Amino acid sequence: MSQELERVYTIPLGKVLISQSQHRAVRAINMIKEFAQHHMKVEIIKIDEELAQQIWARGVRSPPRKIKVRMSKTDEGYILVSLFADDVETSATPEKETKKVENDPVQEDNNKMLKKLNQEIGTLEESLASLKQDLSEIENSLAKPEIYSDVAKLSEHTTRYEEVKSTLNQTQVAWEALAEQILELESC
Repeated sequence: MSQELERVYTIPLGKVLISQSQHRAVRAINMIKEFAQHHMKVEIIKIDEELAQQIWARGVRSPPRKIKVRMSKTDEGYILVSLFADDVETSATPEKETKKVENDPVQEDNNKMLKKLNQEIGTLEESLASLKQDLSEIENSLAKPEIYSDVAKLSEHTTRYEEVKSTLNQTQVAWEALAEQILELESC
């Protein structure tokens, strides 16, 4: 009664992640053996070298989450578990040819405008950062007793503070306007 039996299974290996990270690939091999014993009703299980390499390919810590295998019962009475390779070629569905879509001039103009606006907004962001830094430095200097005790220095620093704050507000308004333009162009 030497009947050869062959089955294909997809074995879920997600529970391997419960194991410690340095034991996961070994646990995956053991889970495959347990699965084969349960479904093929045979105690002697042999794992194909190609399947073992597939399990260990990403290292001991990250084996695959599931794997498709072929289980074959041999005349010698053991089960050989090997990696499933689809023998049937699927030439019935030809691949679709992809057409290269030509960009319309309006889209190209939008892309150029977006690129320009992104560059402008980048420079505005840099100037905003430097203006915020200047404002912070002026605020720190205004907090020093030697500055606020001297009226001339206090007046000079206050004037500088107002100028920087005004420039900062104008830059923020310009940045917001550019951001709105970019959003409008991207929605088109």
